[in-house]
Amino acid sequence: MSGRFQKGASGNPAGRPKARRPHISAFGIIFDKTLTVTQNGVKRELTVDEALQLQTYQAALKGSRMAMRAVLKMIEKREAALAKRNPAPNPFPMTWRSEFDPRNADDAMLALGITVRDPGWTGPCEYGTRMKLSTWAAQAGISRPGRKRLRDRQISEIKREALEPDKLKWPRSRGDA
Repeated sequence: MSGRFQKGASGNPAGRPKARRPHISAFGIIFDKTLTVTQNGVKRELTVDEALQLQTYQAALKGSRMAMRAVLKMIEKREAALAKRNPAPNPFPMTWRSEFDPRNADDAMLALGITVRDPGWTGPCEYGTRMKLSTWAAQAGISRPGRKRLRDRQISEIKREALEPDKLKWPRSRGDA
């Protein structure tokens, strides 16, 4: 077989050259241009990007919400870039430690005055401290608007656990006080 090329071999082993495109977009080319701007009687050279930013800042100061959002985004980008460039060391290194003790909640309720130590209890308690509900906390629990009618068993439990059950004002829907 005679021919110009051998079978299976290309006449251009390197292939067709790729089209070369600039790595800069049309906006990049425009942003690199400079403008002469007069501010307060002083002429300055600004790039188009700087001039657009300046106009956006001025529009934001005049109250344009869209410009305000754009300025806030610019500030966020700047802050992120600065933080990436100069990461701040953690001034307060913290170590976390947690204890899983059900008495932590008891201590918190005592500190907040939701519960009080049971003055009538003298014996040992398996949980550390025998407590009663403060009168105000029990009253807040039974006085919530929209609450369903309390059953007799619930009323007896509240009376047993409240510090001063005689001072509680029961909802009017209940005939008993």
